Amino acid sequence: MRDGVRLATDVYLPDHGDRHRGEHGDAHVPAVLVRLPYDKNSRYVYFDEVAARFTACGYAVVVQDVRGKFRSEGPTVPFLREPDDGYDTIDWIVRQPWSDGLVGMFGDSYYGFTQWAAVASQHPALRAIVPRVTTVDFNATAQNTAPVGRPVWLEGIEYFAHYWVDQGVYDYEPDRAVRPVIDQFEEAFRAIGARSTWFDLLAPRFTDLFPARGLHPFDARPVPVLHCVGWFDNIVTPHMGDYMELAARPGWDAVQYLWAGAIDHENYRLADAPATEETDHATNPAALARMLPDYVDPAVEFFDVFLKGTRRVSELPKARWELGHAGWRTSTSWPPPEAVERTFWLDALDGLDGIDGLKLDGSAAPPGGAAAQWTYDPEDLVPSLVPNSFAQLQSYPDLAPLTTRDDVLTFTGPALAAPLDLAGPLALDLHVTSSAPVFDVFVKLLDLGPDGQAHPIARGEVCVRADAAPDDVRVDLGHTGYRLRPGHRLALLLASSDYPMYLPASGSDENPWTTVAAKPSTQTLHTGGALPSRLVLTVLPAPDAQHSPTPHAQH
Repeated sequence: MRDGVRLATDVYLPDHGDRHRGEHGDAHVPAVLVRLPYDKNSRYVYFDEVAARFTACGYAVVVQDVRGKFRSEGPTVPFLREPDDGYDTIDWIVRQPWSDGLVGMFGDSYYGFTQWAAVASQHPALRAIVPRVTTVDFNATAQNTAPVGRPVWLEGIEYFAHYWVDQGVYDYEPDRAVRPVIDQFEEAFRAIGARSTWFDLLAPRFTDLFPARGLHPFDARPVPVLHCVGWFDNIVTPHMGDYMELAARPGWDAVQYLWAGAIDHENYRLADAPATEETDHATNPAALARMLPDYVDPAVEFFDVFLKGTRRVSELPKARWELGHAGWRTSTSWPPPEAVERTFWLDALDGLDGIDGLKLDGSAAPPGGAAAQWTYDPEDLVPSLVPNSFAQLQSYPDLAPLTTRDDVLTFTGPALAAPLDLAGPLALDLHVTSSAPVFDVFVKLLDLGPDGQAHPIARGEVCVRADAAPDDVRVDLGHTGYRLRPGHRLALLLASSDYPMYLPASGSDENPWTTVAAKPSTQTLHTGGALPSRLVLTVLPAPDAQHSPTPHAQH
């Protein structure tokens, strides 16, 4: 790198390439660059297998441990040096005898972010990127802002504490009962004998260092981008936020494309949920072999257009997306042009219809006002139930037990006589108050089956400062493509804790990281009359029998 730090890098070359040869007889080929912090040679990222698919299609693959991780030199600090290191690595690639001077980038999560960092560097050789299950600004998932912000994603903060101490990874299980919560991590750092610099910038008070300097990638020269989104990814909301922001920028919108599957962050599929010994690609090589085409081939097709020029732009659908339980579709935009907004009014007055006597009414706003309450008890937090939200489709637990808790408010809709297809953004508008000055609202939209099991469709959460919040609070539930089948019902859950996935509220003005004795609170939801609350869904007008059976073209 420009400061002399060396980054460990593997290069995979195709056996044959284009007609043009370099001075050493190497084929001049485009390169696919991957810059990641998870050990480029680990089975977790299986890049020998991924590279084999790319090189078979005539691409060189360059895989690099980022600065400060595994075999790479330098201090272990995420984000800050990625624009410069991305630029310098691309500069090194185009000087290699096998390079044709064109570079694309590929990868998930943090190595989706390193693609955006390279875009911000504006290296002229970077011609296309394929960021998967990622977002431009991971810090947005960690901050607790008011009057309406997000609860702190504790599971995400743990990632920094585990991965960003030094070159290695520290796997430990904190004592979830320890208070204050920050001491759970202090115990681990004392045992390790080192600290995570980035954890210290996020807790107990958030320090916004991204972007620390330089150009925001969205303000850079537009580069063709294929967003690969997972409807069940735990960061689908910020990822789709990136997509929708770029859709409002004509220069970017012209060159951005969407691939969205019914997958989670770790590429487990709804069609296989829960994973079994036969279908778990993390442990079964045969399952990995079956998963790789969906993982790699959309990127190959994209690079064939923008790096090789062997396919036409007209062959790429602007949006290729999976309708969960109903196959793959394409559309000229996202949401699909035919999708319409549908409102479900929450009604706390009409009892005896659904779980806990509460229901969703899709017909009209309730004329009369009503209210329902739920409590927050810091001594009896609502359990997350999902053991790992990065791989929620691996376990795919039944969330129905949450609906029987006194501290969870549940609304249900009627059993469907025909399929209901969700295809676009989802949101919940609430008129809600609290006995606490600051409170959290966690929302889960569920598919309640005829067998009584409830499985997630989407989720969202807000942290509200009562004295500064607007009269109504919008909870962004992200985007999805999902079919509710006949006989199934929508269920909507509201609670004020989700532990250990999220940092518990203090119930006061105290910092939740350092609170020793959090205070209980009561939340009141208003429905109907002058204070309506509503669930806003984007739906297809009718089931579409015409759909693509696979998420990618056949080679």
